Amino acid sequence: MANQISPMAYVHPDAKLGDGNVIGPFCYIDADVVIGDNNTMQNSVTLNQGTRMGSGNEIMPGASISTKPQDLKFKGEVTTCQIGDNNSIRENVTISRGTFSKGTTIVGNNNLLMENMHIAHDCVIGNNCIIGNSTKFAGEVVVDDCAIISAEVLVHQFVHIGGYVMIQGGSRTSQDIPPYVIAGKEPIRFAGLNLIGLRRRGFANETILAIREAYNLIYSKGIIKEGIEEVKKTMEITPEIQYVLDFVEKAERGIIR
Repeated sequence: MANQISPMAYVHPDAKLGDGNVIGPFCYIDADVVIGDNNTMQNSVTLNQGTRMGSGNEIMPGASISTKPQDLKFKGEVTTCQIGDNNSIRENVTISRGTFSKGTTIVGNNNLLMENMHIAHDCVIGNNCIIGNSTKFAGEVVVDDCAIISAEVLVHQFVHIGGYVMIQGGSRTSQDIPPYVIAGKEPIRFAGLNLIGLRRRGFANETILAIREAYNLIYSKGIIKEGIEEVKKTMEITPEIQYVLDFVEKAERGIIR
């Protein structure tokens, strides 16, 4: 199927487009842009140089992809912003391309990025995430699959957010948020398991109980390392428990308490 390009849009002659794309009026597609098939760009969308986009994405007015990093160390090096498939990118979302640090910013598949949220340089966003209105990620944040991050959440650079979490709106974090939990209150802290989210994702009750027991042990000790050792000694290490252990042990910024 041929692309439908508004006569009021600009597409650089060096941009590479697949088939079946809809490009609305006042869109701007720069050089060094590669997009796949069946993407829809409503009016006033900007795809800056370095955009690498898959297929089936819908991008709403005012969104700007692969923007110049807001990092004074960026010196114009050639970097990219990789967007996967079937994402919904809502109005005025901004996603920066990478810097020399990682070379690329990555957004996976099937994500909903709500209005006015920002993903900074070298972030890695997984699959099936929901990120709320006006949430802001600083540079090199990593978000694992199936995370739900509510509106107006502020995330410090280098923070790692685990999969299947629910983060309360208006929160701020400078520490890692481990998987499967609810994070909220002020200051942000562990507020239990994301029970509803886990059940919706098909986690069995025995798996949920095991995850809860692991966190009870991890947080019951004054020192996180001691809690980890207690889990290893007393629990069956299923893939879900191993994910928790690996995450907590590798948390360079420490985890919320």
